[in-house]
Amino acid sequence: MKIYRLPKEGNFCLIKKSRHAHFSFDIGIKSLQADCLEVKRKMRVLHLVSEKTWRGGEQQVAYLIEELQQQGIENFVCCRKGSAFHRFCQQQHIPHLALPFANELDVVTALRVKTYSKRNQVDLMHVHSGHAHAISVVSHVLGNTLPIILSRRVDFPVKNNALSRLKYNYKGIKRVVCVSDKIKEVVSQSLQHPELCVTVHSGIDLSRFESSSKSGELHREFNLNPAAPLIGNVSAIAPHKDYYTFIDTAELLLKLHPNAVFFIIGDGPLRQEIQAYAQQKGLQKHIIFTGFRKDVPQILPELDVMLVTSETEGLGTTILDAFACRVPVVATMAGGIPEIVRNEITGLLAPIKSPAILAEKVHQVLTNPAIRDRITQGATQLTQEFSKKNTASRTLAVYKEVLQQV
Repeated sequence: MKIYRLPKEGNFCLIKKSRHAHFSFDIGIKSLQADCLEVKRKMRVLHLVSEKTWRGGEQQVAYLIEELQQQGIENFVCCRKGSAFHRFCQQQHIPHLALPFANELDVVTALRVKTYSKRNQVDLMHVHSGHAHAISVVSHVLGNTLPIILSRRVDFPVKNNALSRLKYNYKGIKRVVCVSDKIKEVVSQSLQHPELCVTVHSGIDLSRFESSSKSGELHREFNLNPAAPLIGNVSAIAPHKDYYTFIDTAELLLKLHPNAVFFIIGDGPLRQEIQAYAQQKGLQKHIIFTGFRKDVPQILPELDVMLVTSETEGLGTTILDAFACRVPVVATMAGGIPEIVRNEITGLLAPIKSPAILAEKVHQVLTNPAIRDRITQGATQLTQEFSKKNTASRTLAVYKEVLQQV
């Protein structure tokens, strides 16, 4: 008796080894047909999620699990105890194990990942952050022989140290799934086998924005002039988002549009520092820090322009959210952004750390209806390609390919 994987359905069959067993292979889907005694079970995937907070990466994992479940895949999670993702698993009744993830060489966590994998007969392990990546390698060294799929969502180079080189070139890693072609290009340079890198673009939940429309909500909430143009961004206030350039761009735009109001929607480690910088420039009355908001689908359409000033960016799913809300986007050329913001087709681009050029691009959107309409229409069409369903389907294809090869 032998176990064969049926990659098309993600199931497993027990096949009697005999002269009468027959096999045929379809080149397009590489499906295996055979006389099956019984279907044993569906594919099972373990996701390692080590971050404490909830940002774009964690939202992508949540979307992935939701869509994989729809496609018949059983999902399990090992997450950091007390984290936002731990609470999410509890609320959504996702099978999970909460672990310390104390450090990258946390042997206790690694051993418990191994035990949990074996107990639940998991088929592969998908790791979603640098910390989880290290734990997966340690777990593998300790005897957890599952194939490892690594997601890479940041576009800065892999660190040039012994631990990073070991992690990224470890034999157990069967694919590195990059959320943009730019990340694939960067990561490939650090791999002994760059062919392991594949691109699967992040996706969004298009249904969140189906009823989104301008309602004047932000103008009313903050008692603003109804005619005031609103320019903003939705993101963590973190170093790579370069909100210093956002403030500098706002300063220049106010000379052209003195009644404009700027929104920084989100929170993060640099919030106080960026607020102090705005105050230093005397812009505190023109820039509103809303903090973290749960009503993004309602307030995002209120923006007349989304201004993204990142100096590094994996892809920029908030930009896709803006596209879905028909909000025109002006952004830097950081990381994978140009893969979705195609200059003068789906948005306008500028070099990083270029407030004068960014200000000019925003001015064009505010004053030229033809440009605004053209890029908004192009962005709306492009967004259909970046659904969370498409992302999950492409990820599942990677899983199946790997399982065929092990």
